[in-house]
Amino acid sequence: MNLDLYYKEMGEQKVDLPSNNQEQALYVERLLQDIEALEWMLEHNYFESGITRIGAEQEFCLVTKDWRPAKNAEEILEKIDDPHFTTELAKYNLEINLDPVVLESDCFTKVATQLQSLLDKADATAREAGSRVVLTGILPTITQNHLHLDYLTDRPRYKILNDRLMRLRGSHFYLHLMGVDELSIRHDTVLFEACNTSFQLHLQIDPEDFISSFNWAQAMAGPVLSICANSPLLLGRELWNETRVALFRQSIDTRQTSLALKDQLPRVSFGSNWASGNVANIYKDNISQYKSILTTEISENPLELLQQGKIPKLKALGLHNGTIYPWNRACYGVTNGKPHLRIENRYIPSGPSIIDEMATFAFWVGLMKGRPKKFDNMEAVMDFREAKTNFIKAARNGKQTVLCWDGKTYDAPELVTKEFLPLAYEGLESCGIDHDSIERYLEIIERRVAKKSGAQWLVSNFRKLQRSQKKDHALRLITRGMYKNQKKGEPVHEWPDIKAEKPLKDSSPWVGHIMTTRLLTVKENDLADLATSIMRWKNIHHMPVENEEGKLTGLLTWTHVGNSGNHMKNPTQLVKDIMVEKVVTTQATTPVEDAISIMKEQLIGCLPVMQNGELVGIITIKDVMAYDKE
Repeated sequence: MNLDLYYKEMGEQKVDLPSNNQEQALYVERLLQDIEALEWMLEHNYFESGITRIGAEQEFCLVTKDWRPAKNAEEILEKIDDPHFTTELAKYNLEINLDPVVLESDCFTKVATQLQSLLDKADATAREAGSRVVLTGILPTITQNHLHLDYLTDRPRYKILNDRLMRLRGSHFYLHLMGVDELSIRHDTVLFEACNTSFQLHLQIDPEDFISSFNWAQAMAGPVLSICANSPLLLGRELWNETRVALFRQSIDTRQTSLALKDQLPRVSFGSNWASGNVANIYKDNISQYKSILTTEISENPLELLQQGKIPKLKALGLHNGTIYPWNRACYGVTNGKPHLRIENRYIPSGPSIIDEMATFAFWVGLMKGRPKKFDNMEAVMDFREAKTNFIKAARNGKQTVLCWDGKTYDAPELVTKEFLPLAYEGLESCGIDHDSIERYLEIIERRVAKKSGAQWLVSNFRKLQRSQKKDHALRLITRGMYKNQKKGEPVHEWPDIKAEKPLKDSSPWVGHIMTTRLLTVKENDLADLATSIMRWKNIHHMPVENEEGKLTGLLTWTHVGNSGNHMKNPTQLVKDIMVEKVVTTQATTPVEDAISIMKEQLIGCLPVMQNGELVGIITIKDVMAYDKE
């Protein structure tokens, strides 16, 4: 997700934290003036109307030759030297801002051609620097070690934003995601947000139709997302079909928890009700609900500019709008001296391929332009909570979602096939899009619905590969498979399954890449007989011992247990009586070769792996031998 939309639209402005009341007051004054100027322009028909443009932002990942997150985004950006490219939050992400194109005839071909050209340029430059470009909603090989501040892009605004969000939160952020697997973790930076990589769609809307279009965009978001999901994996866990929806919301949730039950919206939100009035009301609602978290020096007075016959950029409003993250966002812009309004669709994931993204783009635009008349007043047709429920369910379940639409219940594929595809055809035809483009892109949607989505391809291969591969190796194979299929330009419904015929080479493996993370542990005060029985049942030779606070305090090993076999005669003996108390540990980022050397020097068969004082895994001789065979 782009955390600084305002930055791209305003240029390289200096942003900062509010340092005093006077500075904050000046910024708020400009913000209120921007709202007043916006309303004046709406009232006096200043906005461009009768023409529709489309645009997009392509976020992408950079990976090393080992298919793990790279750290050289700024180096690659400098070598590319193209204003279409910009930085992102993490050092393994970059973004492309595509040129806006008038919605007509071959517009999608133009967008696809430019996107392909720019991505080819990025990949060629990345390969010269030892990296590659991958399109994916969440990069499968990201680990917790890639979410530390040393992976934060070296730009002041990112550090400022991280500090401000942490200050608002007042404590560590907390993630808890439940899918097939479960992820529960605390973190102290905004870099979990950087796991999200999207393909953001923009559609210009006439001012008089903005509210109806915005509500329609909200209503159809769930069904559209259900067949576009491709982000089911995070930190090696299988979670939601589109995990980005839950991850982004929780990763920068600045709401403080308390004993009181409060109705507060997170900064990442689907919304709480249908929009009403005009676009200014959307901005007013956002200002009312979300505190400004950054300031910037703004010299222009938008009302004075209007009196001079000039069009203001509404910089304060842009700054505020760029630090809240609705899945559909109202945007203001100025093109050729004329203000315009557009809707930004932020929930579409990056990838799985350019052709898939363009098919989704055409499908969404076709639906937006094909809105049936009865949906002009959405509040009279559909309850907002129904639309919101559809969106959350689609993020969880993808194509397996059961959706409510127009008073009926549909499976997602049935709804898309019977209701949405015909609307998309009509909408694109009404805009004069050439017939070949319509057929090409919407046929891909139809086949994706009938065959497999990006999420289904990823889950299927992840499950299959884990039967014979270490998790890290399986995730690297998947990432390589995505890259190869993307280079072929094939839509995901045609992607073959991954064959792990030859093991991938690994130039710099860490302990965290091969360690065992599904641990069985025992407590100090557990009975020794129970602990050794579990070790025997599960064929475990090493078992970590923890105290009541969950901290590592010892280790049970078969060798040590055998040498202290008194517990066989004393059934009341405790684990702490027979455990090894002096435990040699290592870190997840320790090179595997170093871990092997430690085990040889210490004459031990395993190393518990620690991170931030917590036990996160264990590496054994067995793990090392399995790694050597790969």
